[in-house]
Amino acid sequence: MRRLVSLILATFLSFPLLAQIAAPQAAPETVVLTLDDAIVIALSENISVKVADKEITRTQYALKGSYASLFPQVDGSGSYQRTIKKQVMYMDFDMGSMMGGGSSEGGGEEAPSQRPSGGGIEVGRWNTFSTGVQASMPLVNAQLWKSIKISGEDVELAVEKARASRLDMITQVKQAFYAVQLAKEAYKVYEEVYDNALESFRQTEMRYNAQKASELEYTRAKASVANAIPNLYDAENNIDMTLWQLKAVMGIDLDMDIDVAGELQDNAALMFRDIHENDDFSLENNSTMKQLEIQAGQLADAIKMQQFASLPTLSLAFAYSVNAMTNDFNFREYRWSPYSYVGLSLSIPIFAGGRRLNSVRQSKVQYEQLQLQALNTERQLKIAIRQYLNQMETSMKSYDAAKEAEQTARKAYGIATQSYNLGRSTLTDLNDAQLALTQAQLGVSQAVYSFVLAKAALEQTLGKDFSKE
Repeated sequence: MRRLVSLILATFLSFPLLAQIAAPQAAPETVVLTLDDAIVIALSENISVKVADKEITRTQYALKGSYASLFPQVDGSGSYQRTIKKQVMYMDFDMGSMMGGGSSEGGGEEAPSQRPSGGGIEVGRWNTFSTGVQASMPLVNAQLWKSIKISGEDVELAVEKARASRLDMITQVKQAFYAVQLAKEAYKVYEEVYDNALESFRQTEMRYNAQKASELEYTRAKASVANAIPNLYDAENNIDMTLWQLKAVMGIDLDMDIDVAGELQDNAALMFRDIHENDDFSLENNSTMKQLEIQAGQLADAIKMQQFASLPTLSLAFAYSVNAMTNDFNFREYRWSPYSYVGLSLSIPIFAGGRRLNSVRQSKVQYEQLQLQALNTERQLKIAIRQYLNQMETSMKSYDAAKEAEQTARKAYGIATQSYNLGRSTLTDLNDAQLALTQAQLGVSQAVYSFVLAKAALEQTLGKDFSKE
């Protein structure tokens, strides 16, 4: 009975374990992302954005370090010196008589510091200890004040560079996102081509079996199916490659299973509005122009800072130290002598061989170079804006033409299919109609893709920041 009960209990206890082993593992869930979701994730995970944020932090620390120059600088010091050969002091009277008259009454030896050395007296002791603290603080220093302002502009420049990095990253995310949608559209087209080729092969096979089609037609129909398969595989592989590119730009794990929401054709509605309506195409928010503007301000301040190098500077100084000079190492009996002072230091630049003047001239030339560079950059950006607008207009026209061609090609393919099934046309006519339909479908998708790419590049050039509604 005990064995029976144990067997029954073991059987029931093993059921959950067996169920757990037999249960299939859940497949990883596919995360479907919209364009806004992809941009939000990239703003927090993209490596270039993180590097730009680190650069802002670095320049902020540098600015704090420059402000520290306005506060007192306090340093401690300590030193020990062992005299190898003492200094000798000479006086204008008979040293020998003084040394003779001052002989010890008890017959002891003279102290080392009192022994004559070639008619002189050795001065000092063998061991010298010194410790203290020094402090200094600038009171009037126009050049230092201007350098602090330049450090603040470094932070501003780093912030603008981080913004430029974000704008570039957003454009890359848009391009990768639209590339996935284009790849999916191409896959649908080639899948339809494969289905049409397969259906044509079935019809041809039925006619061939009924001896109403030649072996040449049967073979060509079979070859059409075989030719459609590689294109389908390439389109499928292209989807995977574009998804990997999107994940890389977003900065997420490449093994994560994601997909994009929506279709490329959803963006076609953006093409049917006046692209010049209520749009400001000025370069006021362009990141490159803002960076050049900040750099110009830095150079202007650098010129003033170098000019201020010719102005006097005033600083406050304080020091306190204690010294001890002995011939032994009996620290308890040392006599420490304090020394301290406080004072003002005025420095007036007088002559530097033209170094300061040439530094000012060099900075002025750099400022003029930057002005010319800014002018050329502004012209190039304006040309780029016109190119993007022309590309958008061309894509709109191409879309209309491709859409009309698709409708005509689909109608022609339907007629060719019916004619082929009735034996009134050849397989070559059907394949030609299929090729025209495929090109028209791809042309529609390509027109939309070119439009959204030009629009993304235009938004980056205009410096339009992303805001999730």
